[in-house]
Amino acid sequence: MTVKLDFEECLKDSPRFRASIELVEAEVSELETRLEKLLKLGNGLLESGRHYLASSRAFIIGICDLARLGPPEPMMAECLDKFTESLSHKLDSHSELLDATQHTLQQQIQTLVKEGLRGFREARRDFWRGAENLEAALTHNAEVPRRRIQEAEEAGVALKTARAGYRGRALDYALQINVIEDKRKFDIMEFVLRLVEAQAMHFQQGHEELSRLAQYRKELGAQLHQLVLNSAREKRDMEQRHVLLKQKELGGEEPEPSLKEGPGGLVMEGHLFKRASNAFKTWSRRWFTIQSNQLVYQKKYKDPVTVVVDDLRLCTVKLCPDSERRFCFEVVSPSKSCLLQADSERLLQLWVSAVQSSIATAFSQALLDDSPRGPGQGSGHLVMGSAATLGSGGTTRGREAGGVGHVAAQVQSVDGNAQCCDCREPAPEWASINLGVTLCIQCSGIHRSLGVHFSKVRSLTLDSWEPELVKLMCELGNVVINQIYEARVEAMAVKKPGPSCSRQEKEAWIHAKYVEKKFLTKLPEVRRRRGGRGPPRGQPPVPPKPSIKPQPGSFRSKPEPPSDDLGSLHPGALLFRAAGHPPSLPTMADALAHGADVNWVNAGQENATPLIQATAANSLLACEFLLQNGANVNQADSHGRGPLHHATILGHTGLACLFLKRGADLGARDSEGRDPLTIAMETANADIVTLLRLAKMREAEAAQGQAGDETYLDIFRDFSLMASDDPEKLSRRSHDLHTL
Repeated sequence: MTVKLDFEECLKDSPRFRASIELVEAEVSELETRLEKLLKLGNGLLESGRHYLASSRAFIIGICDLARLGPPEPMMAECLDKFTESLSHKLDSHSELLDATQHTLQQQIQTLVKEGLRGFREARRDFWRGAENLEAALTHNAEVPRRRIQEAEEAGVALKTARAGYRGRALDYALQINVIEDKRKFDIMEFVLRLVEAQAMHFQQGHEELSRLAQYRKELGAQLHQLVLNSAREKRDMEQRHVLLKQKELGGEEPEPSLKEGPGGLVMEGHLFKRASNAFKTWSRRWFTIQSNQLVYQKKYKDPVTVVVDDLRLCTVKLCPDSERRFCFEVVSPSKSCLLQADSERLLQLWVSAVQSSIATAFSQALLDDSPRGPGQGSGHLVMGSAATLGSGGTTRGREAGGVGHVAAQVQSVDGNAQCCDCREPAPEWASINLGVTLCIQCSGIHRSLGVHFSKVRSLTLDSWEPELVKLMCELGNVVINQIYEARVEAMAVKKPGPSCSRQEKEAWIHAKYVEKKFLTKLPEVRRRRGGRGPPRGQPPVPPKPSIKPQPGSFRSKPEPPSDDLGSLHPGALLFRAAGHPPSLPTMADALAHGADVNWVNAGQENATPLIQATAANSLLACEFLLQNGANVNQADSHGRGPLHHATILGHTGLACLFLKRGADLGARDSEGRDPLTIAMETANADIVTLLRLAKMREAEAAQGQAGDETYLDIFRDFSLMASDDPEKLSRRSHDLHTL
């Protein structure tokens, strides 16, 4: 059944609902016109049919009279008798056909016109009367001055009564619309089916022609029967929902502003009064929306939106207790200000909080896109900005992995990534960079609403991508992650949503999958299963760790238990083990899914963290994966050495560049009092010394408020690309560093 109007939408009285009402009323009016025309044509058909029957019977009598003329002729008499008898049977059948047509017209079409549309017209009249009363009550309530307390209370009571009456009539009207939309389908279909059945019984001589419709009639009859049964069940459910909503929502309270998914992310919408900027300062009620970092409004659903604030980051919001009207607040931007009024104190607070939250979100999103940082960033740390922010002239995208078009094609080419990880929508253009999966735009909005501690969403076509992040996405992918987060879906007989499913179904699935983690296999069983049949993508979960010859003072790994004992490890220890040499990203993702602390400390190995373990393995992808999942880039081991210290000691230039970009502390000293630059000088690594000196210069310039130039960012981009594509070129060492 197609339900044109949603009960919750009609309670909000949005422009969408009003536009839908106008469209439905036009459709019902056209339906009534066409049904009346059909009745008129049907009556004409019946009148012509009965005239044909009368003429045919007179014709038969004429034939009988012809048979009695003259002396009897046995052969001719027998022929005429059989002919007239056959013709009489056909006329009787034709008469039954006309009776069946008349009965069907009266039972189906005429009943629909007289009874079905009558209830619709009455509900429409009541609805518009209630809408006029609500509009008058809203206007009166808004116009009551602040000083007239008694009048304001009376206006509030009147508004509450008008809103309750309007909601009840709106719900009744929506029910009538949905019922008649459903009823007209099977009434018209049943009318046509009965006519076809009567025609099939009448035209016996045309049986061969009608037999082509026999299978169709059978199927149509079965479908009609099932449609009637389904309609009866859905009508019952709809009536129950209607009663529950009436009991719950008809208290006269103001409607809640709603949150919904839009092209630019989550939006907030609702009615507000707006004071005009002309000399008359008139107030008008408009439908306001917060979306895509803008505050906009419109009068009707199809009207173009008017932008109040073009960029929320450039505005502020404040209450207006001195205003003549109640519940007022002001949105102020550098170019203009806009005075707005809510319907109540509660809605006033909700709107002010929503605008403030949107401003904060706009700033956070800009920082996330332009300046990715690691935890623990602050004074004394290297702060990496976007190319536009630091004056690089917008060259970031062109230099990273061939541009965003290449990024989208490269990531989508991974097995399983050509469809959305959660709903299988083809050609997804969004990604979760900490999970390593691709997403469609609707699922990406749901992921974003979970918070960055669950999923960090980035566009494959709009955002810039570091080369190491692109390789991380290609290393994981939808197949690997779904083997972890959907391990028990088949065993639990849970149905995964498809592209055509509603947002509510997708949101419930994503919440169960990533937040509640309902489909994970217990950790020991997962480890044994993978150990038995091999890991995804042909990579062992945690291969045995070969011996590495460490540099002086570097982190030394203790012997690890054999792979068969992985089932006994708790998630933190498993994450630490999987980050070793060579690292296993699927196993690391599995450990994080089962609750591993990304900053877990291995007390048996000098308080090393998984990030330090991945640094010792010189794995750029493992370090990037841990950082994207919240690893602290400055957490030190028992010797006071953080990941940057270990990367410097081991001569891992690419990792040193990564940690500097993620906010590693340049001034942190180990237990021997050495900072990373001192260690780099001792190990004579020219590339790392260059990076650290440039970082210190940049830090000093930032402390003095200087913007700096593009050279610094260019060098870091070059090192990032080299570390990702040609790591062997970063093994350069020099014993003469005086020229640097």
